[in-house]
Amino acid sequence: MTKLNAVITATGAYLPDYRLTNEELSTMVDTNDEWIMTRVGIKERRILKEEGEGASFMGAKAIDDLIRKSGVSRDEIDLVVCATVTPDAPIPSTAAIIADKADIRHALAFDINGACSGFLFGLEVVSQFVRTGCKKKAILVCTEKMSAITDYTDRTTCVLFGDAATAVLVEPTTEDLGLIDSDLHTDGFGRHWLKIEAGGSVLPSSHETVDQHKHFVYQEGKQVFKYAVTSMADVAAGIMERNHLQADDIAWLVPHQANLRIIDATANRMGLAHDKVMINIQNYGNTTSATIPLCLYEWEKQLHKGDNLILAAFGAGFTWGSMYLKWGYDTK
Repeated sequence: MTKLNAVITATGAYLPDYRLTNEELSTMVDTNDEWIMTRVGIKERRILKEEGEGASFMGAKAIDDLIRKSGVSRDEIDLVVCATVTPDAPIPSTAAIIADKADIRHALAFDINGACSGFLFGLEVVSQFVRTGCKKKAILVCTEKMSAITDYTDRTTCVLFGDAATAVLVEPTTEDLGLIDSDLHTDGFGRHWLKIEAGGSVLPSSHETVDQHKHFVYQEGKQVFKYAVTSMADVAAGIMERNHLQADDIAWLVPHQANLRIIDATANRMGLAHDKVMINIQNYGNTTSATIPLCLYEWEKQLHKGDNLILAAFGAGFTWGSMYLKWGYDTK
């Protein structure tokens, strides 16, 4: 029996029009462009302003873009997995809503929450469905309306996040392409330093939780940075080592876009030059699960079939991991 692998065959994205710049943020909280750029490297971030719209709106738009570019039929799509920390609502799944809005009627659809590692976790899940032959045309959507859970009175977190959605099409291949190796981790000890305290079954929504701003992202930056800078660098270097890859073998590092200093540390640990690292944090900020696929979307025309890519991420949970991909196509 021919062995199948899973390969990305198309990308799509949706970015809101509104740009929240550092200059505008400086009128909202005590911050400035120099402070933000020095610490995280962000100039602006996109914000979804459409009234009454959320993650599913952007996710469906990203799928529409993918379908327009790839020509795949909506009726052929048999799996939709949505990675998000900002679902439209607790139920139904945001994947189900996205599938409905994108007119996808014959697919299994469900959500996962891997925080900033959501694309890596989601791609692993989708790839298993494809490798077994269970699904043939799967879409992984990463959609985040981070502005909905950001406290714009907290100068330490409001500068970090933006809104975006991406979609990738994953199909089976018998070629030596696609997801070659992955190394993914979770350790719940980190839950105390990066979290949203209220809104779940432990601390349901109430007047008190709203008044105390407990429905927004809370982060202890120093602790998160310490673990992120080490974990992301180590796991990326480790996946290179176990696949016998040298820096010259790598076409691109595709890192999670949370902090420019973490990205630089990861590249340095891998021995990669700056021109081999995808960086767009200055334009979009941290869009959580969407950052890595947004890089793939933006660099798509520079990617070539067979290129070796190393993906790396770190997020709440703590979650972290790295993947070794062989890119599947040349952009026409």
